Amino acid sequence: MKLKYILIGFVVLALLAGCAKPPVAEMDSAKEAVFRAESDEAAVLYGGGSLSRAKESLRRMQTEFDSKRYDAAKTHAAEAVTAAERAIADGKTGLARARSESENLIAGLKPSIEETERNINGARYNQLKLDFAQINRDFKNAKDAAEQAESDQAMGRYQNALEKGMSVRAALSSINQQIADAVPRKKS
Repeated sequence: MKLKYILIGFVVLALLAGCAKPPVAEMDSAKEAVFRAESDEAAVLYGGGSLSRAKESLRRMQTEFDSKRYDAAKTHAAEAVTAAERAIADGKTGLARARSESENLIAGLKPSIEETERNINGARYNQLKLDFAQINRDFKNAKDAAEQAESDQAMGRYQNALEKGMSVRAALSSINQQIADAVPRKKS
């Protein structure tokens, strides 16, 4: 008699498992969350790892759904939502960090440009053996790039501002190094 009830229990469980409902609402939420993250410029730029995980979870969700493994599809849908939300949060954090870094870098360029200009004028006054035509071109290019970096900063293109600012800093450093190398060394 017990065996009969046990067999009936297994049959009922098998039927219930086979009748599991597709997690349509959860899948729609996952797709919407990933779409929001893909549409968020900061999330794409600064939350790429999390966004990739969200897309992968979405892909796995669909695979499990197509195989009628609805519990696994539901799990991957939840993972996709979590990863997409994380991508958006990472984007906000990355954007704030890039804004701060670019502001600091750009603020430091003006004094560096002024210092380099004084060094060029001093080198010219002291008649150091340098290619002043090339140095002037490099200096002008650095100043122009600094203006572009400022413009990018003002327009919220912080990553571009950072890249241009670092390029300006490297160019100014190179000019100053050329001047320093041309200074005659005193013999002791």
